[in-house]
Amino acid sequence: MSSIHGHEVLQMMLAAETPFTTEQLITAINIRFGNDARFHTCSASDMTAAMLVQFLARKGKFVPQGEHFTTHASKICQH
Repeated sequence: MSSIHGHEVLQMMLAAETPFTTEQLITAINIRFGNDARFHTCSASDMTAAMLVQFLARKGKFVPQGEHFTTHASKICQH
């Protein structure tokens, strides 16, 4: 199984144009990429959707909107 870069999840969030809760984002990721998908970033690998969401939150990739969050293009590194 190939690994999906976390940037793809951030791009999915931008395209959705709607804020998420943690559970909503994990569900959306699983629907889009599959329950067995694994994710990587520049500094981590072999993450589940839940692990990726936690990782991205720790890295400051989300923009709070009330009880929800979204992201911004400036939060996605360009490489």
